[in-house]
Amino acid sequence: MKIQDIVEQLQWEVLAGAGRLDADAQGGYVADLLSCVMAGAQPGQLWFTLQTHLNIIAVASLTGVAGIVVTESAPVAPETIAKAEAEGVILLSSSEPTFETLVKLTQIGF
Repeated sequence: MKIQDIVEQLQWEVLAGAGRLDADAQGGYVADLLSCVMAGAQPGQLWFTLQTHLNIIAVASLTGVAGIVVTESAPVAPETIAKAEAEGVILLSSSEPTFETLVKLTQIGF
């Protein structure tokens, strides 16, 4: 599914990577421990997390995930957003808790 379609249907905020939303996402990975993401996330997946520090961008680049979705409207530092833009990482924000974010994602056929 195109990330743009997901963002529009679920009204997620685009923090970085607005020009890359035509990318496809195939599946997702949920984790807050960076070591778990490095071991388990697959290229093309959306990564759902509450983490917002700068290191999430490095992990996203390393794993090749389609994008990061920060849930619960967790505040993201301007440095993290700037790094995501510089690295070409799509960074999104959902106002819902992680579970509800995933439920709504499945309801739109993801």
